[in-house]
Amino acid sequence: MERELNDTDVPPEDDPWAAQAQSVFLELLLRDAPSVEYERPLLEARARGDDAELLARLERAKLLALRVRTVLRDLQRRESELTALFETANDLTGMRSLDQMLRAIVDRARNLLNTDVAYLTLSDPERGDTYMRVTSGSVSARFQRLRLGHGEGLGGLVAQTSLPYVTANYFADSRFQHTEQIDSGVREEGLVAILGVPLQLNGQVIGVLFAANRRERPFSHAEVALLSSLATHAAIAIDNANLIDDTRRALAELNTVNQRLQEHTASVERAAEAHDRLTDLVLRGGGIEDVAAAVGDVLGGRVRIHDLNSTGTPPGCEDPETAEAVRTALHSGRTARVGDTWVAAAAAGSELLGTLELRGVELDTTGQRILERAAVVTALLLLIRRSATEAEHRVRGDLLDELLDTPGRDPESLRQRAARLGADLDVPHVVAVAESPGADPGRLRLAAMHIAEVAGGLAGTRGGRVVLVLPGTEPTPVGRRIAADLTTAANGAVTVGVAGPAETLPGFRSAFTEALRCLQTLRALGRDGEVAAPGDLGFLGLLLGDDRDVDGFVTATLGPLLEYDAKRKTVLVETLRAYFAAGGNLSRAKDALHVHVNTVSQRLERISQLIGADWQEPGRALEIQLALRLHGLLDGGVDLGGDRGGG
Repeated sequence: MERELNDTDVPPEDDPWAAQAQSVFLELLLRDAPSVEYERPLLEARARGDDAELLARLERAKLLALRVRTVLRDLQRRESELTALFETANDLTGMRSLDQMLRAIVDRARNLLNTDVAYLTLSDPERGDTYMRVTSGSVSARFQRLRLGHGEGLGGLVAQTSLPYVTANYFADSRFQHTEQIDSGVREEGLVAILGVPLQLNGQVIGVLFAANRRERPFSHAEVALLSSLATHAAIAIDNANLIDDTRRALAELNTVNQRLQEHTASVERAAEAHDRLTDLVLRGGGIEDVAAAVGDVLGGRVRIHDLNSTGTPPGCEDPETAEAVRTALHSGRTARVGDTWVAAAAAGSELLGTLELRGVELDTTGQRILERAAVVTALLLLIRRSATEAEHRVRGDLLDELLDTPGRDPESLRQRAARLGADLDVPHVVAVAESPGADPGRLRLAAMHIAEVAGGLAGTRGGRVVLVLPGTEPTPVGRRIAADLTTAANGAVTVGVAGPAETLPGFRSAFTEALRCLQTLRALGRDGEVAAPGDLGFLGLLLGDDRDVDGFVTATLGPLLEYDAKRKTVLVETLRAYFAAGGNLSRAKDALHVHVNTVSQRLERISQLIGADWQEPGRALEIQLALRLHGLLDGGVDLGGDRGGG
């Protein structure tokens, strides 16, 4: 048996045949002859009838020459690849466009690996997949629009694992998750053999570089390494291009900011000069009318100042666009525009005190700043004016408190003080109690004071609610007017309870108590934003009098259930309320209670044991439902008894 050839098996130097064989194979190596020609010396030796030893030595020399040829070919290929990579890097340094860089890399990959198609996909972080970015040699529009989800197809697996993948026959390879969309695109392009390597940047896969053939072809480790090197260049090129784009954007933004800074500086200087003029005007004792005139002179337009201290309602409430402009100016602290009108808010913090409206002129940035500074000065003047007004309001509120708390202590003094405020306590008055959760209490109180001042009445606050005493004999119409005015000021729903008329000084307190109960009842019934007097509340209104024993009625009707629930922590009363609310339908009742229908049935049986089996009879059921409603009102804090709630 012939021994295995190794690197030391070379012919001796003193053997003439060895020199001749060596010369033949060296000539073949020198002219890079095809591998088939290396068989020729061996065939000639056999034809001459050379002995077996010579043939064996010639075979070994042939194998050594072919090995040298392979090594030389590998070195030539590696040199060619390194040259191509160097040329790629050199070419990329001169490119500034990302599209140009990616096109050059894909074209170079196709040429170096001698494939039919090369293409590159990039990751889309928003959609969580990769999309086709650039192709070379592709003829299918569908293929060029493909998107690959993570783990889908060969490319999706490369993006998911950060590892290169190769297949000689894509459609016969079960390692990949085949989808109809991807397979149809690959099939339309006619691809069979595919090699994909990841583009990685800072440890993250940002895309995949592919080389593909339209026929079966195995890709060698050297080709995988070569495509990976190109992918590294591509990732660096993408990073560099992004950095260049970021730098360009930053420089452009810097130039823009610098220009704006210069414009802003000039604007601030002009605005400061105008502000000094306005401040001097205030120090000399000017008012808001003088501010309007000065701003009109400076900006060349007509200025109108709207004072909320005087009206209690924001401007433009009849015009949605103007109202929106006022809100915008208040929230931003800047001017807002509606049509040919510029609006600035005179505010203290988030509280709107008034507005400045400028018409008939176009404002640049500096002009807008001047109008905004005028709004600041106007806010200062309005605060001063409001302090004086609040002193008067405080007197009006103190008088109201005495009228409700101690009307009999000095009736004549009350009448005289009311007369000085424009109120006549000897005529019938309606008493209203209003509240609007979430509304600004200060604005609501100012609006109430304005209403009282205009109508010749009194206003104040008690227990966080607004109280008004206005001349009138019909409580409900008066309450509706009050609700409309307060709703505008509160910018939200206002609930109002009214009572009266009160025709004597002691009658004001009783009317206040009834009005407060009406308000509490409306809130407990969930009727926020409504107005009601006792006569507007139906059967509940009959219970608002002082002589009604509501607690006794509720206890007599529901006592056993209330006691059972209190001792055993059950919810029989709640179950009964849900049963009636569902119209006696067990299915709807169990949905409302979020329990099984059998649980509802068991609870109803327990209710029958406690209060009698006839509780569903019409007359008894009406009585129980009334008691449930009253119990709900009592739990909600509504005072339905004698003198409770008088304060």
